[in-house]
Amino acid sequence: MANSPSAGPGAPPAPGAAPSGKNLREGGTIEPVREILWGSSVGVRKYETPDELPAELRKLIVKLMVVQADTEFASIQQHRPWLDHAPTLEDRWIEARIVADEARHGLQACRILKDFGEEGQVWIDELLAKKEGQHKLDAFNMTFDLWADVGAFTCLVDRVGVYQLRAFQECSYGPLARAMPLMLSEEQLHLNFGANVLRRMVREGPKYAGTPEEAQKAVRRWYPRALDMFGHSNSETSRKAIEYGLKRWTNEEARQRFIAETSPILEKMGIEVPPSDFDRRIT
Repeated sequence: MANSPSAGPGAPPAPGAAPSGKNLREGGTIEPVREILWGSSVGVRKYETPDELPAELRKLIVKLMVVQADTEFASIQQHRPWLDHAPTLEDRWIEARIVADEARHGLQACRILKDFGEEGQVWIDELLAKKEGQHKLDAFNMTFDLWADVGAFTCLVDRVGVYQLRAFQECSYGPLARAMPLMLSEEQLHLNFGANVLRRMVREGPKYAGTPEEAQKAVRRWYPRALDMFGHSNSETSRKAIEYGLKRWTNEEARQRFIAETSPILEKMGIEVPPSDFDRRIT
């Protein structure tokens, strides 16, 4: 069933779906529904097993889940040293929570991959064998040299992860759509933690940990890598994901939403936001 001219990624839910507050395009949620809500098959029942998927959509889901799992496992490697070196006991406890969350999110992505049989298992084995510096995205091959890096990463890079997860909310593949609510809830801890680390560094300086200058330097280091994570602005993969009802924003739409959300958060802390083209590697 084709879209009406007004329908598009994140358009209001199909008849019978009850919105709760903001609609999907605005970053809100809806009551779970069984129908595809956007793309070229609006109103058709969601796909529930790999066998039901068109070949191109099957390939796309596997690709996206491999990247998703890779980021989760890479993040564990980045955070691990700070389990023993975070400046306060509460910070160490939250670091442990974050590592546990990332492990569960990686497990969730691998469970989806496992449904794809031998193909999925091959990817899982490869993911579990990857070591630091071998990951797909640049942001996950960088180390947390200072506590400021932990704050900037969780505030900025994890926030990109939330946008990626939001894009899957109520997507056309049922098992993936149902995994989103808990993952998004857990990711919120990471964002708040990162922002609080940067805020305390700016306000309290060495009394807490590090200096305002270190916080600013860390933002300049991680902000361009966060923007790169959204991918190429004219990505064909992004377009296909929307057409199939899998994602609801283009890469550039999501990137601009991120910039609009993040800039006031950093500015309120007294941290200068780098230009959106600063030190970019993917545009």
